[in-house]
Amino acid sequence: MSDTSMDANGRNRTVTLTDNATGRTFELPVLSGSTGPDVIDVRSLYSDTNFFTFDPGYTSTGSCESAITFIDGDAGVLLYRGYPIMDLAANADFMEVCYLLLYGDLPNSDQKRKFEHDITYHTMLHAQMNKFYEGFRRDSHPMAVMVGVVGALSAFYHDSTDITNPRHRMVASYRLIAKMPSIAAWAYKYAIGQPFIYPRNELKFSENFLHMLFANPCENYKVNPVLAKAMDRILILHADHEQNASTSTVRLAGSSGANPFACIAAGIASLWGPAHGGANEAVLKMLEEIGDVSRVPEYIKRAKDKDDPFRLMGFGHRVYRNYDPRAKIMRETCHEVLQELDVGDEPLLELSMELERIALEDDYFVEKKLYPNVDFYSGIIFKAMGIPTSMFTVLFAVARTVGWVAQWNEMIEDPTQKIGRPRQLYTGPTQRKFKPLAQRI
Repeated sequence: MSDTSMDANGRNRTVTLTDNATGRTFELPVLSGSTGPDVIDVRSLYSDTNFFTFDPGYTSTGSCESAITFIDGDAGVLLYRGYPIMDLAANADFMEVCYLLLYGDLPNSDQKRKFEHDITYHTMLHAQMNKFYEGFRRDSHPMAVMVGVVGALSAFYHDSTDITNPRHRMVASYRLIAKMPSIAAWAYKYAIGQPFIYPRNELKFSENFLHMLFANPCENYKVNPVLAKAMDRILILHADHEQNASTSTVRLAGSSGANPFACIAAGIASLWGPAHGGANEAVLKMLEEIGDVSRVPEYIKRAKDKDDPFRLMGFGHRVYRNYDPRAKIMRETCHEVLQELDVGDEPLLELSMELERIALEDDYFVEKKLYPNVDFYSGIIFKAMGIPTSMFTVLFAVARTVGWVAQWNEMIEDPTQKIGRPRQLYTGPTQRKFKPLAQRI
């Protein structure tokens, strides 16, 4: 919980605003969290001063109080419930991280066993959903299918849509986490004209996901353990990322009292944007544009030219002013996958490794801290695994579902939460007199 900040003399700390036009002064309290910058509490600003704040993109505005994820972009720190992301990705599996995000601490052996059991037995989709998929065109973008199918879950599982009921919230949360890989895999199978593959209860979460993506009824499919480990790490690294666009969308939709399935569908729609979840897809498109290793110097030169609109995708990050903490372990995972699959002669992958080398050695990139980020490496991994570009953001949605669900639950349980209602700086016409049609020239 946040506390009122104290000054050096132990007094409640405030910030004083002065209206130069009238000379009036206003004091606003300063609040402190457990770590990170203090915040100015502006909740009473409008009632006290008749002013709103103006902050397009909300880059300087705290929209909520949360105990789930912490980011220090300058130091390159990402914590889930206080645990560094590097420690979790190296030592935990995705189910442990899901439990951590939902419940606040890592599970013991019994808690993990029960949690995995409960998630596993929610992975099946309602049989009638087969027909729902058939309503989409075969060439539909998988994210369009995801938005539609996830939004429709409330029509199939209306026994867990009462947001005031804690058990309903828990069941809905488990269903969303469990069913998202099935929904995603079916979107892929439908697009390529293959039959749906049902989940297997004996497989772990990431193994099951790969099985549903790549198995077919004609032969036995054995999950590669290196790829399963890579997928598990990818899911962990993307599980939550504080109040980003899609998470804020989930919270804003949830603040109206909408059911959880509708809220997560809204998050998926927000994630679909190329500036958010589509970044790793943009990396592959950039590599295809460059085309050959011999053209890398040309594009590096263009990237350094301020007057050239070309930008290297997958380098740097809006939040991290240092090395993306997720990128180091993603880089290791990337090289493990490339070595396992022996795809060194794949032109785009060879090209990506040359770009990585230059970015880590070139003074321009090092000085500006334009390091390869998590999207750069995840796109390469998915390409190597044979996952089509159109599915990249879908896999992001599978991973981020647990973060959305945890944030949604936290919001619902927060006694101070209210329906979201941003204000605006109006710049349109002032009040005008209506003219009958005949008088309009």
